[in-house]
Amino acid sequence: MATKATKRNGAKPFLKWVGGKRKVLKWLRDLYPPSYGRYYEPFVGAGAVFFDLGPKRATLSDTNGELIECYCTVRDRVDELIEALKVHVYDKEYYYRIREQDPGDLDPVKRAARMIFLNHTGFNGLYRVNSTGKFNVPFGRYVNPTICAEPTLRACSSRLANSRMLERGFEKVLSFAKKNDFVYFDPPYIPLSKTANFTAYQKRGFGMDNQERLADVFDKLSARGVFAMLSNSNVKWVHERYAEYEIAEIEAARQINSVSTRRGPVGEIVVTNY
Repeated sequence: MATKATKRNGAKPFLKWVGGKRKVLKWLRDLYPPSYGRYYEPFVGAGAVFFDLGPKRATLSDTNGELIECYCTVRDRVDELIEALKVHVYDKEYYYRIREQDPGDLDPVKRAARMIFLNHTGFNGLYRVNSTGKFNVPFGRYVNPTICAEPTLRACSSRLANSRMLERGFEKVLSFAKKNDFVYFDPPYIPLSKTANFTAYQKRGFGMDNQERLADVFDKLSARGVFAMLSNSNVKWVHERYAEYEIAEIEAARQINSVSTRRGPVGEIVVTNY
């Protein structure tokens, strides 16, 4: 059984991600189960909780195939990836030229380097695609952004060494998670307002029907004796739907807003079944 206290090796998210958990880890650490078997993260995103925990055995998954491939490249071909990233430069014209590339025309290493480059130099670190699946984030304005964080990539590669990465939906975790395993769900949040909705990291979005299906999966894992933890926005529906479980309220900095003064703290909740 793994324990929640692990020695960190410098691994931290190599991608920026909407709703990433780096800024709330100090609260989440108090909510991890004290010990567990295999770790599962079905909405891996930037993987902040995974890198923080450093589990000995893990399965990371997402419906975003390019993201999963990027993780595999960091794990298996980090030297080649670092060399590919060193080619990229922070320049507006260059950014749009790379953005217009068809990722299907690139090999896995160059495709992963493209994803990391666009993520680190695009507006607010967004990963957003349109209805046809095309990345459409505009150029970001930074002062000397880091395109190739070599020490971080090598630390992440080491931490990912014993992990499986799979392109699949969150419900598939029911086919694998067993008693005493630990599953962390960090889905696209229920919007706090009509203008706050952001689910465009995938073509199909994530509506309330998906939220209900996710809650059903949470119930089934709980009945099986799996440790489950879930993050979401602090809204009435979540409190009512997960009323039988432990609910902790935390504050997180708003990451996506075109007006910087509106990026203050917002309420989040963390649901646990233990």
